[in-house]
Amino acid sequence: MDNLAHSLVGLAAAKAGLEKLSPAATTVCILAANAPDIDFIAVFFGDRWTLLHHHRGFSHSLLGTLLFGLFIPIVFYLVDQVVVRIRGGTARLKFRGLLIASLATVATHPLLDWTNSYGIRPLLPWSGRWFYGDLAFIVDPLLWLIMGAAAFLLTSRSKLQITLWGLLATLISALVTFATLRGRSAHPLILLTLWFGSLFLIVISRRLDFGRLLDRKLALLAFGCLVAYWGVLGVIHFVALNDARVQATLMAQQRREEVVRVAATPTLVNPLVWRCVVETNKAVQRFDLSLTASQGQLSNIVLYEKLDSDKLQVVEFAESDRRAKLFLEFARFPVEQIVGDCATETLVQFADLRYTEPGPSRGAFSVEVPVTCPTVSDGR
Repeated sequence: MDNLAHSLVGLAAAKAGLEKLSPAATTVCILAANAPDIDFIAVFFGDRWTLLHHHRGFSHSLLGTLLFGLFIPIVFYLVDQVVVRIRGGTARLKFRGLLIASLATVATHPLLDWTNSYGIRPLLPWSGRWFYGDLAFIVDPLLWLIMGAAAFLLTSRSKLQITLWGLLATLISALVTFATLRGRSAHPLILLTLWFGSLFLIVISRRLDFGRLLDRKLALLAFGCLVAYWGVLGVIHFVALNDARVQATLMAQQRREEVVRVAATPTLVNPLVWRCVVETNKAVQRFDLSLTASQGQLSNIVLYEKLDSDKLQVVEFAESDRRAKLFLEFARFPVEQIVGDCATETLVQFADLRYTEPGPSRGAFSVEVPVTCPTVSDGR
């Protein structure tokens, strides 16, 4: 998930009671909730393939999050001890309280990241296997709304805090409006009405001082709503995955193929439209499935046939390239195509069909590798 979501979860966790365990516990909660994403510094020590290799890697594993959960309170406690020695006085921070707050909130990070289709590798360094929740899009405005409402009502005490929350709400609303109008929702005005109506109710709740009246119960209620929301998404995903399997089986039978695996992944701002990817023994296919459309009505259908043995030899040569190795380590539904010829230049284009298609300018989820080959013909 995005760092705004992680920060809101960390802040809500602090307001749910963790802040009372020690001074600076709220800061520790927010830092711990975001800590595993420190793997982004990998981009400064290599290229985008280095980042692809390390992102959602060890820092998001069970062992990695545990180490972060221990490291952050130790640093805070040691700094507090140094300040006491220099300035005198008594220590303010309680190590046990900081440790509990840190461990509790750092654990939310891989959990939130697991819910989307990018996945995590929790068993590193022993196993690089990816696990995917496929429940929520990597950016989820409803999560912002649930956790942000609780955090706002519990922290908007001063004019400065209210102003900062207002600026954040304005920015997020602009992003939600843009994504909804440019997305694939069949009813964008209804979604926007629900969004701005929810913001209006939050403002009314602030005027009624619900934050002060409910205190930490409000934060606990937000976490309960988040769990319930994931439960609803789980049911919808179950339906979408079953429908995707039915459609995949019908199309595979028409081509005399056998289905190997199917995934239904969420889309932005619309839990009723799912991007489905299917691998058969002869091809990899992607299509968009609307749960409200007529049975069998699919859109944005893309299919890549698996290459024959002659072309696979060229692909295997390209797979020895560092970029291809790192990409294929990440890709869930890799596809390849070969372009060019041996007289000029032969290129092997890889892509993860979850996100994009093979091509020279397809972003971080594709790679193009030049190869030298004895014989190869154009085609996919």
